[in-house]
Amino acid sequence: MPCNSVKSDFDDAKLVADTFSVKFIKVDLKDTLDALESSINNNLNENITTESDINIRPRLRMTTLYAIAQTVGYLVIGTGNLSEAMVGYTTKWGDSSFDFNPIGNFTVSEVLAIGEYLGVPDRILKKAPNDGLGGQTDEEKLGIKYSEIEEMIETGTTNDEAKKKILEKFDKSKHKREKVPTYTFSRKNYLLEKGEEK
Repeated sequence: MPCNSVKSDFDDAKLVADTFSVKFIKVDLKDTLDALESSINNNLNENITTESDINIRPRLRMTTLYAIAQTVGYLVIGTGNLSEAMVGYTTKWGDSSFDFNPIGNFTVSEVLAIGEYLGVPDRILKKAPNDGLGGQTDEEKLGIKYSEIEEMIETGTTNDEAKKKILEKFDKSKHKREKVPTYTFSRKNYLLEKGEEK
């Protein structure tokens, strides 16, 4: 689903699909992205921010995935890992939206080990983690290393500078890991009670 992305990302996606005999279709979102941003900018009377521009892309991709999945009767699989989730390195209503996520509780190094076991091509496993959206690797964007995040997950500590950044990102991204808040009050709901009986 290219959105002004680099060709190597397309080639890598094709390689993985070919390796595992997964049906591959290309839906070019460039024109959709350009039209949406142009309309927002014109009606807002100012240009959206760089971060907003980057986050529109995974949201367009998720809309596309759900349209295809609903059309052909599939579910949408998540690709985010525990390391990313703990520091909020995910786009709400973008790559954080899915029906199930088999790697959601694994760190980056664990995901790479799983990939190696399953036979993911070396070119993919050795590629620096990169969302393909901002021209930087994930670690450059985050300002911390995945190994430091993993150390915090596993031991509760890492070097002081990284620990401070990780804890700040963890706190700021809490809303991404929680159920959407709604107003709650005590009420009878026979449908929920029926579900709890099962």
